[in-house]
Amino acid sequence: MIHESTTAAPLDLSARYTAAKCIAQEAANRGMDYYRRREELTVLNKSEDATDVVSVADRDLEDFIRQALTTLFPEDGLLGEERGSEGLDAQCVWVIDPIDGTACFVNGLHNWCVSIGLLVDGEPALGVIADPNHHELFHALKGQGAFVNDSPLKPHKATHVREGLVGVGTTHRPGKAHFLPFLTKLLEEGGMFFRSGSGALMTAYVAAGRLLGYHETRLYAWDCLAGIVMLNEVGGRTNDFLRGNALLEGGPFLAACPGVYEQLEAMTGNWIHEDA
Repeated sequence: MIHESTTAAPLDLSARYTAAKCIAQEAANRGMDYYRRREELTVLNKSEDATDVVSVADRDLEDFIRQALTTLFPEDGLLGEERGSEGLDAQCVWVIDPIDGTACFVNGLHNWCVSIGLLVDGEPALGVIADPNHHELFHALKGQGAFVNDSPLKPHKATHVREGLVGVGTTHRPGKAHFLPFLTKLLEEGGMFFRSGSGALMTAYVAAGRLLGYHETRLYAWDCLAGIVMLNEVGGRTNDFLRGNALLEGGPFLAACPGVYEQLEAMTGNWIHEDA
């Protein structure tokens, strides 16, 4: 149960870290209750893309997360996938995806999670990703390392894409034309791809060394911000995802272990550095 803090200082990141882990886990548990009775949920398409869906669970979980964070840290701003933004001029801004991987969620696949990230002065500072299906909590605080449950994360030591798997993803949004050329180049180099349906989990998997890298033709901040903190903490690399207006509009995303980042970057044709 979340209780209101009366002692945390406005920029007490440790308090925010502790709270985010607790809130993400509780939201994930609530999500599992919905997941077990997913056939009863009302599911709507947000666009013509069949994978771009939202359920009552997404909205209820985001409401829970937003209320919990606002109670504890009323001075902080919020940006969520389902309920929009408020207070983006605040020093601390929470970035929330209540269910990342909703298409997987509603179709009975286990590849979904709750993702909560925090920007401080516009920079990724804290990230928590709760995966209740696999009983894993990925978490990181700037300057204090990154972990899955209690185990430190470490990126893969590979120096070539043939040494592991690369996460990939695309949608019907702008950028999709770059997807097949990237896959072709990856396969030509002897690499192999993996897609889970959750950008947050695939980003965390790069930080954990389970994937060599992850490329998505268009991603939103709530899909990857928490994972970016984890990657930064373990020495992984990403493109400059938050440049321009990507916080609100999204953009192309690339993350990788140090030894293959440049190889994957070349496969994108460097278009990931263009403005979205």
